Amino acid sequence: MTPTLTSELTCPECRYVERFTMPEDACQWFLECPACHVVLRPKAGDCCVFCSYGTEPCPPVQKGEGCCG
Repeated sequence: MTPTLTSELTCPECRYVERFTMPEDACQWFLECPACHVVLRPKAGDCCVFCSYGTEPCPPVQKGEGCCG
């Protein structure tokens, strides 16, 4: 299965939504919201910001490889 490499991320602080390209072989642990500049971090139990706030989980999780930490 080919993973989806884009995800719409919703900032939990200001609700701003933007589409991002995810790294194919790594987790993104931090991402600054382009609108309010808060630094997003994964929720407890998630491996990256895309798994916590995105419309698609990160590619390693999509492939069934689990957390990429």
